Amino acid sequence: MHELSVCQSILSQVETVAEVNSATTVSLIHLQIGPLSGVEVPLLKNAWTIARADTLASEAELEIEEMPITIRCSQCGQVSRAKVNRMICGQCGEWRTQLISGDEMLLRSIELEK
Repeated sequence: MHELSVCQSILSQVETVAEVNSATTVSLIHLQIGPLSGVEVPLLKNAWTIARADTLASEAELEIEEMPITIRCSQCGQVSRAKVNRMICGQCGEWRTQLISGDEMLLRSIELEK
């Protein structure tokens, strides 16, 4: 399961931040995930339960904000939202577009307790 290794990577980053800030526990982890990131949100939530066991984040809530796909048209320059497998300009219908966002997975914030 790919999402389990993603959770382990997140926990590694979180534990580093907690250690630097002398925290004893982590209560909340907020992620932003785009639909083109390659991460399945339901699978990530299931893997989270397994991955967080016996860590500083064993009781932490995983809050996930799903981000939209945003593109820029190479023809008219318009920035618009798009759908997976349909990244055409919302203004002129051009198919030659540049991805601005939607493929990211960001660790947005962490709530620590001392």
